[in-house]
Amino acid sequence: MASSSCYNSPCAACKFLRRKCLPGCIFAPYFPPEEPHKFANVHKIFGASNVTKLLNELLPHQREDAINTLAYEAEARVRDPVYGCVSAITFLQRQVERLQKELDAANADLIRYASCNDVSAPPLIGPQEIGSSLHNMALNRRMGYDHGGGYPFPYPPSSWNDQNPSGGGGNI
Repeated sequence: MASSSCYNSPCAACKFLRRKCLPGCIFAPYFPPEEPHKFANVHKIFGASNVTKLLNELLPHQREDAINTLAYEAEARVRDPVYGCVSAITFLQRQVERLQKELDAANADLIRYASCNDVSAPPLIGPQEIGSSLHNMALNRRMGYDHGGGYPFPYPPSSWNDQNPSGGGGNI
């Protein structure tokens, strides 16, 4: 938590609102003078009086999280006025779904690999066991590193890293 000294420089909120920053300023601990854009965005989206009311209704230990949340949402709304942080949430949900499909494909490869070697099928791998050796063998096979088995690959080795489901590559 940053704080502003009333003797040195007013907090970003008081400076933005062009008022004197008093010792009990409710904004000072959360809007340091070094971050004027933080308060400007929050003020633009929520308004200073609404933020003041909100902070006065919260317990002191809850205020920092509330301000950080408001600042994040305000920054997202400035960048994307229609969707705000919902666009980031949607992107992350799609990424989780894509990674779950990738994990399901790796589990299917493990089962197929185990059945081709006449070994009893291994248990399906969950998120906690991703580092196991069976999973690494399946990933190596999918990526084209395991050429010893001679089994055909069900898809190109680079497709596991594509961001676009239509096959176009990209970084996350």
